[in-house]
Amino acid sequence: MLKTGPAAISSAEFFDRTRARLRFEVPPGLIDPNIVPQSGDQGTDRMLRIIAREQPIRPAAVLIPVVDHAQPTVLLTQRAAHLNDHAGQISFPGGKIDTTDASPLDTALREAEEEIGLGREFIDPIGYLDLYATGFGFRILPTVARVRPGFKLRINKSEVDDAFEVPLAFLMDPANHQVHSKEFRGMERSYYAMPFAERYIWGATAGILRVLYERIYLP
Repeated sequence: MLKTGPAAISSAEFFDRTRARLRFEVPPGLIDPNIVPQSGDQGTDRMLRIIAREQPIRPAAVLIPVVDHAQPTVLLTQRAAHLNDHAGQISFPGGKIDTTDASPLDTALREAEEEIGLGREFIDPIGYLDLYATGFGFRILPTVARVRPGFKLRINKSEVDDAFEVPLAFLMDPANHQVHSKEFRGMERSYYAMPFAERYIWGATAGILRVLYERIYLP
């Protein structure tokens, strides 16, 4: 477990801080293989440099939908079990950036509607979080958004098995940020995991949530 400060801010303060700290500026590392996003973990950063030399970049965008209940939640999906990439894993709505998408934001909104039927009229985009790279060559640009309650989801079973909400307070509590590790080509790399009830949130999803905590909850 990491020993860091408590995540005790109100819903209004969360959205105020997010609006103040995030912008819609696309980082060049989204498509530039010579720019490797830094994770802060030495083993992981070495792995990402190796991946950048060996694999083509796969630009992607996801939506971090924070539902504005009295106690806010984050809307997550469980990927369909038959998919080739990350089958059955917990993720954000999103996917690869198509050439027809006007921006990474447009990708995130399109994918949220296609995957779970989350209509754009319920979504108030706030800004891009830090670029996140994975060991599979993905460069993921997350959009944090306030989501108005009252939506009705339509799950696209060809892509997603389920959608569910997790309290923001749970995900932003550093006591719930477990650090696990595994070997990659003789190097130790660490990753975050945030188990919630029967859901195992880990990998890129947990890593992006940790970045959200560091950007919004820390001074």
